[in-house]
Amino acid sequence: MQRLSQCLGWLALAALVFATLSPIGLRPTSGDSVGLERFGAFAVVGFLFAFGYPRYPVPLLTLVVLAAAGLEALQLIEPTRHGRLTDFLVKALGAGFGAAMGSGLAALTALRQKADARF
Repeated sequence: MQRLSQCLGWLALAALVFATLSPIGLRPTSGDSVGLERFGAFAVVGFLFAFGYPRYPVPLLTLVVLAAAGLEALQLIEPTRHGRLTDFLVKALGAGFGAAMGSGLAALTALRQKADARF
């Protein structure tokens, strides 16, 4: 499961890079508020990385937050996009929430495996 989570995390991050830097007309939408979409997308990436790399939650959360900051900054060069501090904060909060959930699930999974190994 960890290997799958690692692969999906990198794929999801690549998809976010594409969606964030492509012209606005190519950005996928769900119909929900853009804030919820941003939060959810970065929560998924944070979760996948935290679950996939349980020994490195802080460096990977830092990577995802720095990616969010960099993507917001890079949007300033795309004429149809705009980088905003509030958008970055929503993405960073999503990443943190997802990372917390992924780390929690990874810890519970490790405890369960340890308990199963004893019996």
